[in-house]
Amino acid sequence: MPPAEVPDDVLATPFTDYLLRNAGEDRPAFTCRTFPGPADHTLTWPQVLARVRGVARELRRVTRPGDRVAIVARQDLGYVTAFLGTLYAGRVAVPLSVPTGRTGRARIESAFADATPAACLTSTDFLDKVPPATALAVEDIEDAGPGDAEPPAAVAMTDPAYLQYTSGSTRRPAGAVISHRALVASCWQTTRCYRADASTPLAGWVPFFHDMGLVLLIGTPVFLGSRSVFFTPMEFVRDPLRWIRLLAEHPGVVSAAPNFAFDLAAEAAGDLEAVDLSRVNSVLNGSEPVRPATVEAFERAFAPFGLSRAAHKPCYGLAEATVFVTSAGAEGPTVRAFDGEPRVSVGRPYGQRIRVVDKEIQVSGPNVADGYWGRDDVLAPGGWLRTGDLGFVHDGELYVTGRRKDLIIVDGRNHHPQDIEATVEAAHPGIRRVAAFAVRDGHGEGVAVVAGCLTRDESVETAVRRAVSAAHDLPLRALWLVRPGEVPRTSSGKVSRTAARERWWGENERHG
Repeated sequence: MPPAEVPDDVLATPFTDYLLRNAGEDRPAFTCRTFPGPADHTLTWPQVLARVRGVARELRRVTRPGDRVAIVARQDLGYVTAFLGTLYAGRVAVPLSVPTGRTGRARIESAFADATPAACLTSTDFLDKVPPATALAVEDIEDAGPGDAEPPAAVAMTDPAYLQYTSGSTRRPAGAVISHRALVASCWQTTRCYRADASTPLAGWVPFFHDMGLVLLIGTPVFLGSRSVFFTPMEFVRDPLRWIRLLAEHPGVVSAAPNFAFDLAAEAAGDLEAVDLSRVNSVLNGSEPVRPATVEAFERAFAPFGLSRAAHKPCYGLAEATVFVTSAGAEGPTVRAFDGEPRVSVGRPYGQRIRVVDKEIQVSGPNVADGYWGRDDVLAPGGWLRTGDLGFVHDGELYVTGRRKDLIIVDGRNHHPQDIEATVEAAHPGIRRVAAFAVRDGHGEGVAVVAGCLTRDESVETAVRRAVSAAHDLPLRALWLVRPGEVPRTSSGKVSRTAARERWWGENERHG
């Protein structure tokens, strides 16, 4: 596919130079919305630069160039200035989540052990909860004054800007090394695809420690000099329509979320008051497989409020490519049937190249990460990143069919877990979230399923087993019906098949 090339001047301009440019105009930059209320808390571009310089000053005092700095903070304005301040100081940012819950704490401890940060920028109430490091409360750092106008650190575009820890849906988290060059390339690709400029608001709730939230809600606004408006993932879960109302408030908005969020919003649409969604630019659907049923349900739910079908943009990306690879364009979602099964196109590349080799999607471009932190292996030998995702190209558009590591092979036949999961979800109206994975016992390889279900009884189990048998000619080796919230997720909200297998099948193996 012949994509547009990222301009040389973009690839030669450090990300922090855009901060200096933006500070020349006293306009809103970042707005954090809190609830109840809602109440908006806003920093202008000059205020952002003053806070960023304050953070950089403190980091230069306690760290050295090239040191890693973990960010373990709430999703608020402090997280924004912590990330940007780390880059301004010439240190390597390690954006992470807050240490809540056993899984969250384990992920942070794993990242700390891998990245060995010299300092940690955190929120005041987490000072005693982060792993050992020089901890600084972002709220306590004073802004730089007019006389403290130290410039950003001089960096090479190939230097690491931050480590993006992968969500761990199929393996243990690893820190992809994102260079300054990859960051600006990804921002350019995003803005070109969605025809965004300084007047384009970016809005949403996807977490900052996830690549989609970091690049779209922090990186792209800085690159464009536009405005970012955000709230926390938990506030979205409490009321999915908060996201829809936010889109209606900002004409020309670009937003993004994983597929499950589109389902939650569509289910809640009956409670939405009159809003105007006719001026929404793009709502990106990525981070997990895009389901045809979701595309249709989202359109049915919000077309009455003026949302154009073309505004829904299925897309594909991954942490190792600084999030952006392909996206639907002005045409919106394309759904085609292949071998009788509907699939959603995730569009075309912008500023990078893709190819499919032995069914595996491979990516090449300036947005590709240099490798994983602390490892000697080359992430993209010959310039091509092997994504581990399976797919094909039809009429110039990419279709993702699954992950190579997730592939289930029974009696020589390949089965994609997301296909089985879709079958299980459709088998009974009470089923909400499903993880399907390969298992092996004395009878060879088979498939097992963990399904979140509102009503757990024999009729549900019967319906699921019959549906999988009819659609895939597969008997289930094991089936667990659990509460919907018990199906494990990654940090980005995707189903974690690895965790599901370890928890349920691993327990089964340990106890025979």
